This record gives sequence, structure tokens and C-alpha cells, in this order.
Amino acid sequence: MIERVHRRMLRLRSKLGSFWSVVLGVVYLLFIFMVGICFYMTYEHWDFISSFYMMVITLSTVGFMEVNQLSEEGRLFTAFLIMAGVGGFVYIAGAFAQILIDGRLQILWGKRKMMKEIHQLRDHFIVCGHGRIGSIVVQEIAAEGHDIVVIEHSPELIDKMEQDGILCIEGDATSDEVLLSAGLLHARSLISALSSEAANVYVTLTGRQLNPGINIVARAGDKSHISRLELAGADRVVLPHFIGGVRMAQNVLRPTVTNFMELAVRGGIDLQMEELLVSPASELVSQNLIESKIRPRFNLIVIAIKKSSGDMVFNPGPREVIDANDTLLAVGKKLNLEEIKEIL
Repeated sequence: MIERVHRRMLRLRSKLGSFWSVVLGVVYLLFIFMVGICFYMTYEHWDFISSFYMMVITLSTVGFMEVNQLSEEGRLFTAFLIMAGVGGFVYIAGAFAQILIDGRLQILWGKRKMMKEIHQLRDHFIVCGHGRIGSIVVQEIAAEGHDIVVIEHSPELIDKMEQDGILCIEGDATSDEVLLSAGLLHARSLISALSSEAANVYVTLTGRQLNPGINIVARAGDKSHISRLELAGADRVVLPHFIGGVRMAQNVLRPTVTNFMELAVRGGIDLQMEELLVSPASELVSQNLIESKIRPRFNLIVIAIKKSSGDMVFNPGPREVIDANDTLLAVGKKLNLEEIKEIL
């Protein structure tokens, strides 16, 4: 029993950090306050209100007169009570000053402000893990101007992200509370880039359960794990090492094509490849490619159409009809891509 209480105290002390000293000081003063009330009520035979008022004016050292006549023992007790109370206040003041010196209040205020910003986000991306893979994911998504929330358990990485202005939450990504605090119910996508395969499966299961409509992309370390993540609810499973190997091989076999694709996807030149979702209210709905006049009007090339059913139509013909909720895969200048988004 004692060992269990000791463990809980250690966990609480670790959680509170520098605030632990302030909490101890407050508990100490409350203890002194209760002991004083009990003494005046039992030894001096005062009522509760008089005892309470006596403790307030004694510990605050305001210098008011005694509520009732005190015995010699009562005066001696009151003298020690004043010394103990003043000592407690001095201890709390020192602990509070230490917090100010350490900047804990500023950190706490910054975290509250960050959590307020996260709660206001809508249609954002949640990235679990900010290691070698997760950091690149965050960099690429942020470069497109999207909102991101990162969940990371490492305090060192959390400090670095806070300095870089990245919205982040310190905690376990497999926890329901942590995922919900990151705005899972209002997020567009959940990306699980944790190093642990089991953790990625659990994050995928939890994310799919809490938000059935969210898009989930999970990291896998081996091909045999793809089916597990897909069964857990992942829409896409990525093998970073496999993709890296394929990219290196393509750079050797087809360097020009690979360089063009990379520049087009990342917008490194005045040409970009983009996904364009056609809303039901768009003027392009029920029109074929000729009627839509996408090529002459916006100078864009539609290289594929992903139908709402999930079927992919590559190199669509001029008579291919555009339906609501179709996704157009188009290539063109950034300015033209922005213009067509206005009618989608």
C-alpha cells in the first residue's frame, strides 16, 4: 500500500514538474490551517466561525486583535502558528519565483494558446510521429500551405517543433484522448508514421473507429504488414524503404522522366500536377472534356480521371463525361490550376 502511494506520488511529481513545489507549499498551508482550526475549537472551545477567522487573520499577519481571550498555551501556539504560516508563504513565493525564472508559466501559456489554435482547425492533417519519415511528411504538407498537427512523445522533438512554429501535442498517438485533442473529428487525413508497426496498426484502428470518414495513410516496414494495416482501416499503406529503392532505380533507368515527375509533383518548375475534385455544384458536371473547354480555357491537360466509384480512366478521350465527385488529374501552370479551382 505504501509502495503504491509512493509510486503515485512520483508520477504526480514528474507530471507537475516545477509546479510540484508550489503544490507542496499549498498543501502545507492547508494542513496548518486545519490544525489551527482544530486547536481553537477543541482547546480554546471556540466555535468554527471564530476559529476560522482567527486562522485567517493569524496567517495573513494583518495585525487585528484576537477574536476571544487566549490562554497562555493558546498564545504560545499562535506564535508558533505565525512562524509556520509565514515560512509556508515564503516557501511558496520562492517556488513561484523559480517557475518564473524557468519560464514555465510562459511555456504553459504557449501550450494553452497552441491547444486553442488546434481546437479551431478544420480540414487539417494529423501526423503521428516526427522522426525521419514524419518530419519529411510535415515539411511537404506545410509547403503546400495546409494546417498540420503533429503528435509526438519525445520532449526534445516537441521543443524543436515549438521553436519552428509547428502545432504539436506531446503524448501517445495510440491514445483516444490525444487523437481527439489533435482534432481528429474535424481532420482531413491521419498519417501514422510511427517507427513501431504495432503502434501504426493501433493508431489506424483507433482513427477509423473515432472518425469513419477520415483518410488514413499508414507506414509499414514490410510488405507482409500491408494487409494488416488495410484490415485495420488504412486507405493507403506506404513502405518508405521500398519507395526509396524504386526511386533510386528509376533515377538510373529513366532519369529524365523521374526528374520531370518530381518537379511537376513538387512544383519545382512553372508546371505542376494536381488533383482537382469536381463538386456536385460545379459547372463541369455532366459535360464531356470537349464541352468543358478545360484545354483551351485554362491551358491544362487532363491525363486521368478518377471516377467517384474508384475506377481510374487514364488518357481520357474527348467524349469522356465528367461526373460529380470525380477527381481530375491535370498538368499545367500553377496559375491556371488556381483558376480552374474557382469553378470546381
